[in-house]
Formats: sequence, structure tokens, C-alpha cells
Amino acid sequence: MRLKVSQFLVAFLIVGALMLSGCSTQQANSNSSPTSTATETTTTTTTTEATSVSDNISESIPGMKDLPRLEGKATVVMTVNGSPITIEVDGTNAPITSGNFVDLVQKGVYDGTVFHRVVRQPQPFVVQGGDPQSKDPKVPVDRLGTGGYIDAKTNSERRIPLEIKPKGESSPIYSKTLEMARVTKAPELQHKQGAVAMARSQPPDSASSQFYFALADLGFLDGNYAVFGYVTDGFDVVNKIQQGDRIDSAKVTQGSENLK
Repeated sequence: MRLKVSQFLVAFLIVGALMLSGCSTQQANSNSSPTSTATETTTTTTTTEATSVSDNISESIPGMKDLPRLEGKATVVMTVNGSPITIEVDGTNAPITSGNFVDLVQKGVYDGTVFHRVVRQPQPFVVQGGDPQSKDPKVPVDRLGTGGYIDAKTNSERRIPLEIKPKGESSPIYSKTLEMARVTKAPELQHKQGAVAMARSQPPDSASSQFYFALADLGFLDGNYAVFGYVTDGFDVVNKIQQGDRIDSAKVTQGSENLK
């Protein structure tokens, strides 16, 4: 029993750390972080319900139809400290989240950005980066992790809806965690070691450019954050990343034609 309590506290603390990514200091102090160890719901969303959410997403979320989509898969090679990390990006199961990431890679948004959060203690958790303002050495350290991608066309931050596809469903559920949607099925894309997912603040639709690598199997995050790919080569490089390390470059090496 003592071990279970300890694991719950660790999960609560590290999920809270991830949840606050992208918040201002004021938001971070005022928001509480729900954990994925809450009581499981017993109602299951049907395929029809999940599909209808996806079909109407362009109408229910302003700007959704203008977001990049990845229709299929793509490969991104991210170089850190001179060594490559190969990421398979899965637009089949997470088209909007994947499209956003590949589009930002193509725009060079990640080149030169800092990994501002690395959590390995008390147990391996995440390596997190992707804040565009971290390119500027004048930005104070305490502000790193609060920025997102500013779209030059709109002069505002591009945010994408939370996108999670339950196993067996034909399309993702948007703007809700699986618990909020009362779905008991596991996601197609899970937080296995090497998973790549989007960081966000408390509102479900607050992800922008920040992402993280899962350093271990993190099943308690499943259904709460959008996984969009996996490291297929170079996980040893991920394991060596230290806080403050920069991304040398990120390039789409395959599948760029699938970006729409």
C-alpha cells in the first residue's frame, strides 16, 4: 500500500510539471493538475459518437480547417549535440498533431531551440523542448517553457486541439481527454518509451509547438496528452540530453508529400 501511495504522489508531481508547460507564471500558480490515476469511467463512447466529433471538428473549433494535416506518415531526423534522432510521425492516427509538428519542422521553428525541461529523477519521465523563444539567449530562464509558435499570417499563437484516437475507432476525438469523453478504450498511440507527444497547459486545446520525449513507459499520461510519433532510432541520444541542450536541426527526410 505504501508503494502505491508513493507512485501516486510521484505521478501527480510529474504530471503537474508537464501540465504547466506553456503557462505563464501566474497561470502556473493558479492551476491545479488532474492526474490520469483518477477513477475510471464506466461509459464507453461508441464509434458513431467519436466519428461525429471528428466530422464536425472544423465547425466546432475556429481555424481547424486551416491547420496543417499529415495524411499518412513522415520521418523527421532531429540532430542534437551532433547526433541524429529519427522520429516516425504518425499522421494516420493523429493527423492534426502530426501535421502541426511536420509543418513547424519544415519552417525551421525547432532549429536552435532549447530543451528547457529534463526530468529523470525520482524516475525517468520526459525531455521537453520546442519553445521558439528559447532561441533568444536574452530570454530569462524562468520564461522558457511558456512560449509557442507565432503564426506570421495571423500574428498570433497557433494552437491545436487535443487529438486522441481510441483503439478501434475510425477517427480521433478532439478537444477532450478520454476521461472527459467517457471513453474507456486505450489510445492507438500510447506513451511507450520513445513516444513523442505535445505538451500543453490546462485547457485541452492549448498545445502549440512544445513537445516531449517519453523516457519510459508512462501509461498514466495516456488519454490526456496527444502522442503523435515514436523515436525509431537514436533513443540513446535522447537519453543523453541535458537541460539547456539545443536542437541543431530538424529535417523531414520522408513523407513531406503527405503534409496538406
